[in-house]
Amino acid sequence: MTKVLVTAALTYANGPAHLGHVLEAIQTDVYVRARRMMGDEVIFMWADDTHGTPIQIRARREGIEPEQLIARVYKEHVAAYDGFQIGYDIFYTTHSDENRRHAAAIFEALRERGDIEVRDVEQLYSEVDQMFLPDRMVQGTCPVCKTPDQDGDSCENCGSTYRPTELIEPRSVISGDTPVLRSSEHLFVPLARHEAFLREWLTPAEQGGTTILQDSVRNFVLDWVDKGLRDWDISREAPYFGIEIPGFPGKYFYVWFDAPIGYIAATEKWCADHGQDWRDWWKAPAGRGEGETEIVHVIGKDIVYFHCLFWPAMLNAANYTVPSRVQVHGWLKVNGEKMSKRRGTFILANTYLEHLDPAYLRYYLAARLSCNQDDFDLAMDDFVARVNADLVNKAANLASRSIKFLNSRLGGTLGPVPEDGAPLLAAAREKLAEVPDLYRNFDSAKALRLAMEMAESCDAYINEHAPWKIIKQDPERARAVLTVGVQVSKLVAAVLKPVLPQWGEKVERMLELDAPLTFANAAEPLPEGLELGAYETLAERLTSKVLDQLIEASKEDVAADQAVGAKPEPAPAHDYEVPPLADEVSIDALDQVDLRVAKVVGCERVPKAKKLLQLTLDLGPLGQRSVFSGISQSYEPEQLLGKHVAVFANLKPRKMRFGLSEGMVMAAGQSDDAVTVLELDPRSLPGDKIS
Repeated sequence: MTKVLVTAALTYANGPAHLGHVLEAIQTDVYVRARRMMGDEVIFMWADDTHGTPIQIRARREGIEPEQLIARVYKEHVAAYDGFQIGYDIFYTTHSDENRRHAAAIFEALRERGDIEVRDVEQLYSEVDQMFLPDRMVQGTCPVCKTPDQDGDSCENCGSTYRPTELIEPRSVISGDTPVLRSSEHLFVPLARHEAFLREWLTPAEQGGTTILQDSVRNFVLDWVDKGLRDWDISREAPYFGIEIPGFPGKYFYVWFDAPIGYIAATEKWCADHGQDWRDWWKAPAGRGEGETEIVHVIGKDIVYFHCLFWPAMLNAANYTVPSRVQVHGWLKVNGEKMSKRRGTFILANTYLEHLDPAYLRYYLAARLSCNQDDFDLAMDDFVARVNADLVNKAANLASRSIKFLNSRLGGTLGPVPEDGAPLLAAAREKLAEVPDLYRNFDSAKALRLAMEMAESCDAYINEHAPWKIIKQDPERARAVLTVGVQVSKLVAAVLKPVLPQWGEKVERMLELDAPLTFANAAEPLPEGLELGAYETLAERLTSKVLDQLIEASKEDVAADQAVGAKPEPAPAHDYEVPPLADEVSIDALDQVDLRVAKVVGCERVPKAKKLLQLTLDLGPLGQRSVFSGISQSYEPEQLLGKHVAVFANLKPRKMRFGLSEGMVMAAGQSDDAVTVLELDPRSLPGDKIS
């Protein structure tokens, strides 16, 4: 049994988790669950990244202390990850005594090696804010790609890293002040001294190395090494929310020094709570053999520099276990746009959970994620189609038709596997045999394709032999055909279980299994005569309407986030009154109201009716309507001809003494002689639905 320690990148604690965080959490969780199904000893260590300038800025905007902010955000993150069924062993915090101890230990180890240099550097200083500006307290134009509004340490657009002093037209994010250069004492790690080790660590396995990296990532990092490793500034000036550097009062560790140490701190905390020694994980030989420990990091491509250069160099210098694998994924996009708080194109994890089953997103992401680092597009139309086609129409349909039919018509017991079903079952087991290595290599997409192929083939087999047709003349033949469906459903559930743990648990109950599914026992045949449990719903159809509501809710999240700390505009004074608002209703109430575009093609006064105009409205393919409206004191008939208006089109027709009114035109006004009809853009088409 292999010992494996797995981490996802620490979630930054300056705000709620969004779907970009969830993508990585799900990818890590699927890997962990699959490795456990292979029989490996795996622990999943994780934490909130709680230090640094953005935390200070956010807390300042909210008028609270950083400690209050990170405590609240921690609870939000835990709720989000629990909601998405992330099976971590511990979700800890970098604002901990364990993290302080390990940060100090690694710093002292570097210092003893002569790998800490103290020198004066020029730094940006705001004379308005009266402070040195750390990297995230200054913004400007990227010195590499010239993209404006970038942070002081890295560019969101091109991924380059740099010093704040290299920014073009820098400005303070606190006051907007243009900072000046002043000298300050800083601590540096000369990373070039670790070049030999890093080149060895980056060597591919086929060339004698031990670390697994994607080729594209390895080449990317080696390019940095080949161009010359820069000295790494690991200190920041007070005021800074972080860990004070031992022996250097007023100096704090740069957040990227102490953040990854949070993996070690979380491990120590978990080990202390479970009677284990953290050294068995972080002071053991790295590798995949007996007595060795695999340390696997799952990260986004924007933090490769820190995890594949600084981090292994720090660990090696301090005699900690270095990572044996770093798995890098791309950025999450939504409908083709990169997720970004700055652009407002992000969906919060907890907002998703308010609208949709987390199983849908777990499946969709896992079905698209492979071992490469390509960007990932969450295309809403494809999301709906993939979930319905795969989970509902294939996998759930196979289990439902097999187990339900056997329970309702054949006493709920399995028969023998028929001769013509044996090859299909054997082929499915061969596919299952490929799955562990696919999951081990982070290729969940291919693993899930194999599961869908199993389900699709078996569905076709059942359709061909139609047990519902033959049950009367040959019930045992029908039982045998459906038994193949149940046997394959077990194999499909084993493949799906790392992705959809509840699916696996439901199938375990329905099949009355003695032990949880693993990749080993899933291939064992179910015995003839097995009595099945009651069927449990595995998946329900997903609709686009729910996703539309999710997108709208996410836009509101962006607006609310931008409003935090903003000074409200004074309410304008009004010299008139309006009726009070009616009681609040849910958005579902709008489903009963059908508003349509209508073109006024006829309009005339109603004889003997002081207020009424009779309008003839064209609703395009829906035909024409006659509507009476009390607006004659505000409009002459000719004023309305040709206008496009909004009409309550599914209002029950009302019989009046002047005729039948077949709807209501939308209008507003304080009195009969001050009514304004709601006019629509003339480019709108009669009959179009207004939503």
